[in-house]
Amino acid sequence: MKDNKKVVYWLFTGCILIFIMVIVGGITRLTHSGLSISDYKLVTGTIPPLNEQEWTETFEHYKLFPEYQKKNYHFTLEEFKDIYFWEWLHRVLGRFIGIVFIVPFLYFLITKQLTKPTIRKTIILLFLGGFQGFLGWYMVKSGLVDMPDVSHYRLAAHLVTAFLTFAYTLWVALDLIYPHRNSIDKSFRNLLRFGMVVLIIQIVWGAFVAGLDAGLIHNSWPLMADGKLIHETVWIEQEPLIMNFIEGKSGVQFVHRYMAYAVVAVILYIWYRSKKLALEHRHPEAINTLLILLVLQFLLGIFTLIYQVPVWLGVAHQVGAFLLLAAMTYTLHRFTK
Repeated sequence: MKDNKKVVYWLFTGCILIFIMVIVGGITRLTHSGLSISDYKLVTGTIPPLNEQEWTETFEHYKLFPEYQKKNYHFTLEEFKDIYFWEWLHRVLGRFIGIVFIVPFLYFLITKQLTKPTIRKTIILLFLGGFQGFLGWYMVKSGLVDMPDVSHYRLAAHLVTAFLTFAYTLWVALDLIYPHRNSIDKSFRNLLRFGMVVLIIQIVWGAFVAGLDAGLIHNSWPLMADGKLIHETVWIEQEPLIMNFIEGKSGVQFVHRYMAYAVVAVILYIWYRSKKLALEHRHPEAINTLLILLVLQFLLGIFTLIYQVPVWLGVAHQVGAFLLLAAMTYTLHRFTK
């Protein structure tokens, strides 16, 4: 039987692994561990240093790069081991996810357990996974040249691709679980699509905030600084003006803060509109889950900012964004023909 339960379980396993990968990636970023492994070894890099000599050689190699020379020059070998662990785990998980996607795919393909539409979709998934790995390497590379920080553009690309890979994997799995469904209202479906776009834009700016460490300033709410909507310096940091909202710390935080209100407004409107529809089974729980996760994520964002991004809150906020995207994906799928 094609597109059977085993295929669905495989796809959901991929979703869970990507979820774990995002958590580990968040910890890696928040502990500033991402540049601890300065060389990219696809196979041999899976094995960490196993003895004191290998650790010393690895540490000496790390000392050749800007992060040690300009930021972590006071590090001991033991401190280096701590940051090395998270980056190593992040990379090993990435390789493991690749195996989990590729090997079962080949098995299902050879045993003819996939329909042609599912084959096409899973090929897209494999491409997204490979592209995600490339972006990870491309991101790390940006922090090994002059400055001990990765490009926030590349960080955003890496993070958002992970989120979108998860969302598409979930969508493919849902296609197999719900092969027959009816679109209730075209305008409502378009509203959900708009909500998805707004949410993804918000996730992009969240990645910009993370990449620029913009969450470490203006740590008050609801206003940003000095009791004002936004500090005056945001307008004069860079020219042209628009670049302040893409590359300036204050401007990027400003966009992320007030885009959050846009996400709230759109999802509240989705909930309001849904009350006027004749909903089918599971439709109400999809909308209600979306609303609950919205409230949770909004509160996490406030506390993460106020407490100046402690690791556990930063990770929780990233997980909240992940779950909110999952809920939006599920909701959109349930209302899509």
